[in-house]
Amino acid sequence: MEEYTREPCPWRIVDDCGGAFTMGAIGGALFHSFKGFRNAPSGMNKRFIGSIMAVQQRAPVLAGNFAVWGGTFSTIDCTLVHFRRKEDPWNSIISGSATGAILAARNGVAAMTGSAIIGGVLLALIEGIGIFYTRMMADQFKPTSIVDDPAQQFADPKQGYPS
Repeated sequence: MEEYTREPCPWRIVDDCGGAFTMGAIGGALFHSFKGFRNAPSGMNKRFIGSIMAVQQRAPVLAGNFAVWGGTFSTIDCTLVHFRRKEDPWNSIISGSATGAILAARNGVAAMTGSAIIGGVLLALIEGIGIFYTRMMADQFKPTSIVDDPAQQFADPKQGYPS
C-alpha cells in the first residue's frame, strides 16, 4: 500500500532527499545541542551558548549527509523500479546495499564491501519488519467462518433457535 501513497519516481528522489535533509537537521540539532551543552565550559550561560554554537556548526553537515544518502538511495531505487518493472522489497534492499557501497567508495574496496553488507542487512531488516507488521495487521480483517462464530450459528431460519 505504501507505493500508492508515494510520489511517482522522478519526483520521489526530490521528496526523499528533502525528507532525509529534514530528518538529519532535526536529529542533528537535538544531538549536537546536547553534545555542545555537555562539552561547554561550566556555567549555564556558557553551556547554552556552546549548545547553540554546536548546532550551528554541525547540524547542517549532518543534514547534508542525510540528504546525500536519501538522494542516492532513492535514485538507485527508482532506477531498479524502471529496469525490473516492479516495486518490491528487493529494490530497497539492493538500493541500501548499493548506496552504502557508493558512499564508501573513496575509502577502498574493504570499506565498500562492509558498508554494502551493513546497508543491505539494515534495509532487509526494515523491509522484513514492514512485511511482518502488514501481515499481522491483515489477520484482524480476515473474515471468520460461520462455524467459528457461535453468534452466527442460528442465523439460518431453517435451523431453528436455541431454547
